[in-house]
Amino acid sequence: MAEPKFAPSILSADFARLGDAVIAVERAGADWIHVDVMDGHFVPNLTFGPKMVADLHRATRLPLDVHLMIERPEEWVDRYADAGATYLTIHVEASNDVAGTLAAIRARDIRAGLTLNPETTVDALLPHLGSVDLALVMSVHPGFGGQKFIEGALDKVRAIRQVLDSRNLKAELEVDGGVKPDNAARVVAAGATVLVAGSAVFEDPDGPVAALGKFKQAIRR
Repeated sequence: MAEPKFAPSILSADFARLGDAVIAVERAGADWIHVDVMDGHFVPNLTFGPKMVADLHRATRLPLDVHLMIERPEEWVDRYADAGATYLTIHVEASNDVAGTLAAIRARDIRAGLTLNPETTVDALLPHLGSVDLALVMSVHPGFGGQKFIEGALDKVRAIRQVLDSRNLKAELEVDGGVKPDNAARVVAAGATVLVAGSAVFEDPDGPVAALGKFKQAIRR
């Protein structure tokens, strides 16, 4: 079993000390920083904008994995590209032109991602797999951190992994929501290559180094 990449979600970090939190997980061995952008419309919460992404880009050398949980994401591609996003992921439900938006992202020389809500079937994502660098499976309902993992997400991961492998596609397969050390091995076994974890990293009383160590130990075991 190949070891996955770890992308701590700063949604669960202390916003008053966000720079320190990012530096801490970078030193702890994180591979990416996951940034949840919410507009209060597509999901019932408000979080970060382009300026925060730009500030994070200056604060860390890690790739910024920017997840747009917003309406009309096509209108924001240039601003997040300018801010320093490495990956820019949109929801299949949020754009009137998914293919065009993915093309616009890649035209900016950044990596395009596509995701879907838990209620949306994998069929909505499959036609676009050849145009993405990252497929994201939501294992909670987007909008808030700290939710319980939806077990049915594993079936989606397996289905997408099967298609990626059958087409010899190299896109990353990411899982976001309720990922903990006690389910991480099953998520990786299903085919995920990137794990997003928020509360399990930033709220671990032993700190981020210990938190990431628990994930790695669970997967290797």
